[in-house]
Amino acid sequence: WRYFCKSVSLTRERERANDDGAYFFPLVRSHAGSSKLMVHIPHSLYKDEGYRHREAMFGVPQYGGSISQNVFYAASDLCSSNSFDPTKGYPQRDVGKDGIMTNPFILMVDKGGCSFVSKVRNAQHSGAAAVLIANTDCICGDRDCHSEGIYCDSEEPSMADDGSGSDISIPAFLIFKQDADRLKEQLTQNVPVVAEMAWSLPTPSGERVQYDLWTVPTDVISRDFFLSARDMVIGLGDSVQFTPHMYLLNGTSNACQYNTNGERWCDRGCTNKGRYCALDPDHDVNRGISGADVVKESLRRVCIWNHYKDLGNNGLEWWSYVIEFTSRCDTPERFMDDRCVADAYRYSRVDDSIVDDCIKNSGGLEGDVPNAMLDEEVKQSQGIVVFPTLLVNNVELRGSLTLKNAFSAICAGFAMGAEPHVCQACSNCYSVDACLDMGGVCPGGAATASRGGGGVSRVTFVLSLLFVMGGFGALGYWYYKKSREEMRDRVRDILAEYMPLEDQEVTTGPEMGVGFAMQPEN
Repeated sequence: WRYFCKSVSLTRERERANDDGAYFFPLVRSHAGSSKLMVHIPHSLYKDEGYRHREAMFGVPQYGGSISQNVFYAASDLCSSNSFDPTKGYPQRDVGKDGIMTNPFILMVDKGGCSFVSKVRNAQHSGAAAVLIANTDCICGDRDCHSEGIYCDSEEPSMADDGSGSDISIPAFLIFKQDADRLKEQLTQNVPVVAEMAWSLPTPSGERVQYDLWTVPTDVISRDFFLSARDMVIGLGDSVQFTPHMYLLNGTSNACQYNTNGERWCDRGCTNKGRYCALDPDHDVNRGISGADVVKESLRRVCIWNHYKDLGNNGLEWWSYVIEFTSRCDTPERFMDDRCVADAYRYSRVDDSIVDDCIKNSGGLEGDVPNAMLDEEVKQSQGIVVFPTLLVNNVELRGSLTLKNAFSAICAGFAMGAEPHVCQACSNCYSVDACLDMGGVCPGGAATASRGGGGVSRVTFVLSLLFVMGGFGALGYWYYKKSREEMRDRVRDILAEYMPLEDQEVTTGPEMGVGFAMQPEN
């Protein structure tokens, strides 16, 4: 196991040492393309089938949507945060007083100098809506590609995440050298180029969308997704078909069954005498969670799914168990604590005897014997190079695994008009989590903006307007009543001052004096 981990580590170090920061993987599994790259202007660059490209395994693709903007070719490698100069590059375009481009744009930059993630992150900070990375090397054996150098890529490059791409929110494509050269030829002559990056999912033959998830019990990236996805599973109901997969390593092909001079190469990383292995999550083979522990928990989850998936509850017990185990037992101290596992069984209403019988009948975890269920998981894991990996309608999704991204992609996989209620109610809701938690009711009504930003729903706006109008009406009525009361009080005061003169009698007694009575009229 130490030998295996060391060889993987050395391989990754050599990959990271490449000056272009690219990762090259033999992608055994192939899927129908979920994206398309088109060039609409100039028409001489238009292709009916679009341009060959590779999607980045980071960023947030706009599944079910597209980005169509002018392309700007950067005059720098974008390997530093201040390397982008909007006054340079092609074609020349307007720049605001603050040095920022005034219109949205797709930024095109050459491969090389740093990792893909660094380039896209710096492009995002510069205000780009998306990124096209131009491959500067031909694929070996590609006769349509011409290069001045003698170096070529032995395999098609994969735009892998270097582990720091979770903050990237814009999509990115890698385009092949021969196509990139055609675009750069037009751009360097100041010819406007308009490209469209579109994302779609194949429509299923029936009304059910299929999605598969490859992960491991110790994966921290999918942890938040599992903890929040139960409401999505309930809301989508029978309109989807979900299949979980546990990512395992084939110990036989990695020589984990053989010893040299009495040393166990794979140590505590495998079960069944080295047949089934998993990476050590805490990178310490002497303590903490071992790879063998991960294999055992993986087999538990496979057994739970195989039993409960067909009981008419969409495998909800499996989701409940994963949530309970993740919440209670996902620590080095409690991961293999039988009491903690028993609690997860009890609170998720999973019959532990069924799981134990499944583990035993499939071949168990002891001895040099095969396990039928683990053999199937190893077979299904072939070609998966990054986990967690989510496939919708057999198309691998790119970007971070979040509830909102997964839900949007699943809803985009339905045929027009076949979407379930929660897709129609929650896809454009500002808070997808809250909408799913409320059973498909968007707080405040359907949002007017589905991507980024805030957005005020029409219902909220109308209610707010009525509330404000009602407030002004109440204030006006109060002021009217108050004014009338004040007017009545003033009238009463005036009447009270003059009314006694009408009832007063004229006297000529000694009180008034004779002189007063005999005064002449004026």
